Amino acid sequence: MQLREVRSEDLDYFFEHQQDPEANLMAAFAARSPQDRGVFDYHWSRLLEDPATKVRTIEQDGQVAGAVVVSGIGEEPELSFWTAREYWGQGITTSAVDALLEAFTDRPLRAHVPADNIGSQKILTRRGFAVVGEDKNFSNARSEVVTELIMQLG
Repeated sequence: MQLREVRSEDLDYFFEHQQDPEANLMAAFAARSPQDRGVFDYHWSRLLEDPATKVRTIEQDGQVAGAVVVSGIGEEPELSFWTAREYWGQGITTSAVDALLEAFTDRPLRAHVPADNIGSQKILTRRGFAVVGEDKNFSNARSEVVTELIMQLG
């Protein structure tokens, strides 16, 4: 696994990953309309143009496996990540989060995780994140209100 700068062609893979219904249910907070490429492109252009946001592509064996993002830098930085389902359970996301945490050392760092997304909670907990709060938000992917854990490192 390696983290690298995002290339324009990576966006096609990120968009494809976003089409996975099971991954959207797991993430819970997917785009309102994940099939809308215009909305996707707008969202990613804003992330990539923001000098305070750190975005990296997760690459595994030469393939785009996902992305990790730290946004909101200067306010309350927040970590988020998305890994394509075919890479789940292989330690790739864990390695990517470790690499990003090594490179991005500002603390505290927060993450919001659906209460039933045990895999993401394990990754964060094993890196020292602790639950500091809880929120309820409407999930477009699930069409219901979802409990979200607010986790913090440092």
